[in-house]
Amino acid sequence: MSYPWPLDASELFGERYPQMINTGLPVGDVDTVRAAVSDMWADAPGGWVHEWSKLAAAYADAGAHDRAALAYGWAKFPTLADASKRVALTRQLEQYQLAAPDFGLQFRRQVLELPYRGGTTDVPVHLLAPFDLPAGRPVLIASGGVDSWKMDVHGLLVLLATQLRLQVLAFDIAGTGESTVPMTGAGGAELVGGLIAHARSLGNGVVGHVGISMGGYFSARSGLAGDVDAAVVLGGPVEAAFTGARKDVFGMDGIVGNALGFDAPPTDEELALRRAEFSLRPLLDEDCNAPMLIVNGADDVHVPQHDTLVFQGRRDTVVDLVPGTGHCAVSKLPEVFPTILGWLDRTLNTAVEAAR
Repeated sequence: MSYPWPLDASELFGERYPQMINTGLPVGDVDTVRAAVSDMWADAPGGWVHEWSKLAAAYADAGAHDRAALAYGWAKFPTLADASKRVALTRQLEQYQLAAPDFGLQFRRQVLELPYRGGTTDVPVHLLAPFDLPAGRPVLIASGGVDSWKMDVHGLLVLLATQLRLQVLAFDIAGTGESTVPMTGAGGAELVGGLIAHARSLGNGVVGHVGISMGGYFSARSGLAGDVDAAVVLGGPVEAAFTGARKDVFGMDGIVGNALGFDAPPTDEELALRRAEFSLRPLLDEDCNAPMLIVNGADDVHVPQHDTLVFQGRRDTVVDLVPGTGHCAVSKLPEVFPTILGWLDRTLNTAVEAAR
């Protein structure tokens, strides 16, 4: 189920431009696409998918498969609302796998059959690890959010795997990417639980969870419940972001509506009712959390500061609300990510020692 909705392409470029150029695409190429795009949904010259796919195809023809995967990633952005977006995702996966021999680390793709609502569902995952992975290391499960998925955050996954010298299991949260089930709080958490159980069998039993944006909702959930040994929440909504009083910007209402499984634009009331089910207030009222690191930008237009600051004062929890940056602190990631790496290294090593 999916649907397009009124969306201003120029506004998306304005919001996502730093992300586009910080993930590895040349500024001049992004600027060329930006100047050419005049419509979000037309699969024709001037259309978002057409112009991004044109750039991606040129990269692919030149053998630059890593850049082709990035460009096809933007072609399918922000959600698989029509056939052309789904084609772009298929091509992104093809180029990503062609680029894999040059990742500089081990890469495996697997499709796991995980428990889901009394049955099972297939969950494609990507496993990244250093070639000289030491024996008996922890495993990280990691995901992007509602519009930037496992292949789109590849650069961050590589940093996690190489700097921490462990295996990273990357996945798309329910309702996004290659997932075939809608995004719900309980259903998505059930899938995460299956991934955690699988990850415990891959290493020494210690598992961390890194979630970015809406992926941070699920890492907050697994961290608050004590289901993992360490949880990093980067820009994750947990409570205030799900209140009906908030107004979405930059097309987030349609992005979330698609992820939730609507097949036509929901009313404000329908969207608010569905979102209210995601609040983590019941878990926030408990005291069984694993060690947690909560990070976001102070100027986030999608997630209120409350959803970061609500963690202040919790046991085994570090909170960093970064000034001068927005959602997921994306413009200051070069400063923020070393902090995340250092915290994970210390916390996971402590968990390993405690498990001995």
